[in-house]
Amino acid sequence: MSYIGQQPLNNFVTKQSQTFTPDGSTVSFILNFAVTSGIDIMLVINNVVQEPGAGKSYTASGTTLTMSEAPGASDSMYCIFLGQALQTVNPGDASVGTSKLIDSAVTNAKIANSTIDLTSKVTGTLPTANGGTGATSLINAGITSKPYFLRYSAAQSISTNTETVLQLTGAIYDTASYWDGVNYYYKPLVAGTYCIFAKQSINDLADFDIAQLRIYKNTTRIAEFQIRNEFADSQMLTLFEELNGTTDYIQFKAYHEKGSSANSGDGGRYSTYAGAFKLI
Repeated sequence: MSYIGQQPLNNFVTKQSQTFTPDGSTVSFILNFAVTSGIDIMLVINNVVQEPGAGKSYTASGTTLTMSEAPGASDSMYCIFLGQALQTVNPGDASVGTSKLIDSAVTNAKIANSTIDLTSKVTGTLPTANGGTGATSLINAGITSKPYFLRYSAAQSISTNTETVLQLTGAIYDTASYWDGVNYYYKPLVAGTYCIFAKQSINDLADFDIAQLRIYKNTTRIAEFQIRNEFADSQMLTLFEELNGTTDYIQFKAYHEKGSSANSGDGGRYSTYAGAFKLI
């Protein structure tokens, strides 16, 4: 709508009303707002609009309403202020619907952090845009918990010419208890890319040609390190591997050809150990 001159600042107009309690004898009532004359209000008694003016039903001036005769005690009586309109730029409480809002009008700055409840309001798959993961829960997304473990070996006897599973009985970390202490393998239940590492020391001063550290994914050997053992030398491996979070597991094995049994590890944390942690 076009205006001549400055556009009015007030957008919403609410007319005020007032209810009276007649007693059958009172003819003068106090108005909540001052008026110039009786035509500034619409007076209704028992659902009948009264006529203002001298010699008519009522007169009004300032804050005084004067009746030509006292309304009955059982009469319903109220007025609407026609000439006294309160103007405001704010709509009434609970009066604005979503259709009145312009698209994208509510910005992040207008939303208090305390009103955002992701626990009850966000469901389904988290979007991958803006740092999301596409996962259906924060734990599986690796946001609140990234599984990792680190274990070391007590002095474990390894028979010669026999591939032997490292038991890694000493626990340092195992955040989600994914280590299987019966079958001696790590089976994380969160899919992703894992950094897997291991170190082995054959605790034997004898010299022999072959000492190996092997890493298996399920039943497939995916990494191997071989040295000639001299003065208890060590083998170390680090690799990255995708694990499906359901059936995949990682196992660590030792092998040597000393000609007789030799111990892997000496019971300390830094001799023979293995670990893994989820990257993404």
